[in-house]
Amino acid sequence: MASPYVREAGNPPRTSFAVWQRVLRGYGPLAVLVVLLVMMSLLVPSKVQKTNSAAAAANRSATAGTTAGAGGPTTTAPGAGGAAATPDPNAQPAGNGAVPGGTPCAGDQVPGDPYSPPCIQFSGDNGGSTHHGVNATEIHVAYRVLDEKGFQQTLAALAGASLTDSPDDIKRTIQALGDYFNTHYQFYGRKLVFDFYNGVGSDTTELLGGGQDKAQVDATTVQSMGSFADMSANSEPYADALASKDIVGFGDPYLSVKWHDDHAPYIWSIATAGTEVANFAAEYATKKLCGGNADFAGGALKGQPRKFATLAPENDWYQESVQVARQTFTNAGCDPGPNVVYKLDLGTMSNQATNIIAQMQSQGVTTITCGCDPIIPVFLSGAAARQNYFPEFVITGTALTDTDIVGQLWNQEFAKHAFGVSPLTQAVPANQTLGYAAYKTVRQDEPAFSVDLIYYQMAQMAIGLQMAGPDLTPDTFQQGMFAYPGKLGPAGFWSFGPHDYTCADDVREIYWDPNATSTYNQKQGAYVETDHQRYREGQIPAGTPQIPQQ
Repeated sequence: MASPYVREAGNPPRTSFAVWQRVLRGYGPLAVLVVLLVMMSLLVPSKVQKTNSAAAAANRSATAGTTAGAGGPTTTAPGAGGAAATPDPNAQPAGNGAVPGGTPCAGDQVPGDPYSPPCIQFSGDNGGSTHHGVNATEIHVAYRVLDEKGFQQTLAALAGASLTDSPDDIKRTIQALGDYFNTHYQFYGRKLVFDFYNGVGSDTTELLGGGQDKAQVDATTVQSMGSFADMSANSEPYADALASKDIVGFGDPYLSVKWHDDHAPYIWSIATAGTEVANFAAEYATKKLCGGNADFAGGALKGQPRKFATLAPENDWYQESVQVARQTFTNAGCDPGPNVVYKLDLGTMSNQATNIIAQMQSQGVTTITCGCDPIIPVFLSGAAARQNYFPEFVITGTALTDTDIVGQLWNQEFAKHAFGVSPLTQAVPANQTLGYAAYKTVRQDEPAFSVDLIYYQMAQMAIGLQMAGPDLTPDTFQQGMFAYPGKLGPAGFWSFGPHDYTCADDVREIYWDPNATSTYNQKQGAYVETDHQRYREGQIPAGTPQIPQQ
């Protein structure tokens, strides 16, 4: 699909480019991650960390372990007795692994790395300057540093913990992981160089639908620096502005498939496209819940005929995905019920939650499908418990709502009625994640809390850089991503192709058990996997969820 943006010539190539310490290691102000299908903005990056072996922004599937050996972190994917089943290879739109300009070699580029691209050898002339920000020895990647309070700090405050990530922590972690990927991946004689700059924009303002003017100013700054890419494209306005400047961006928060198509080949993210999240959520609900009784609700709602409601931020780009899900409900002959919206405003979320619960309760809603940020459920659960209102709470895998560290903050009488789908794998201890292990191969001090989110976003970028071959441009980056052979790891099944510019392409079924011990932080309360299977779109089986009634 042709890009709607006109490339601007004349940009000279440069020669020189954010939980809790143990409990929330790596959440970070995904100040934007917080959205309908929200989960990933990173100002002080956030960490989608819960994964199998690597924790990050995603975390997805079964029980796997991660260790750091000579070749870097390795992940062992569990087999039949307790882990997620590998998706049917015939159902994966994966690429063929071919890389132009390199010589294939046996195995993976990084043995033991679940997302490693195929091994490529290279020697000779890489073409020098192939695009702005790319020269014979360097690939320049910008990073917008913003000084503002975000969701990471708010989550930490709700948990009664202090957050100490600073801009210096983030810079140090990014640079260390950059060294890791420079050493382990094939960049054809070039190395990543990160260009940090102090932005004038605001992730929080941009997430609320404003700040386009300052986002444009920041994108112009990146353009003037001559960077090839920006690893902090965490809001719609900033990502849009970067694409308009011919800059590849990473990190948008759950924007739709159409949005990504319209911004191709520029914008990529580890946060699953909102359309895909909506499709999974609607498929799960219509196949497993529609027409039944609310057997997993509590109090007076238990056993009542289900009445659904959808809940997500009011932003147009998230509501677009909500409408996709609601149409699927309608097509399946299932009433989606009221569509309740809220504002991604930290200062008003407590009051909004009280009003939302009153509205849901007055309309007899038994089952809430939540395309939420990580903060609103904390307030919702408290408001609902005060009203003895315990509906089924359907998890859609957005913005860390499917992680133990967030579920532990909810009122547990409310939380035990939460279940649904998640792309993440079962969590491992915070010091055994892929990002943490990779950092430790470079430095011996401690990384930023958001190390795993940073790691996964950088891994996505590094895959495209290797798969593009030596002639690096936004177009060849896209071609390389489309050629990447799909792989299952801690952050779900990663594959890319036409209409697919985001990572996790499968889910597993989970439910909250307030009595389970989390494998991530060894605290009480954890998500539990039901059937140890992973499902692509269209593969979720019909039938009652395999969840014990609490």
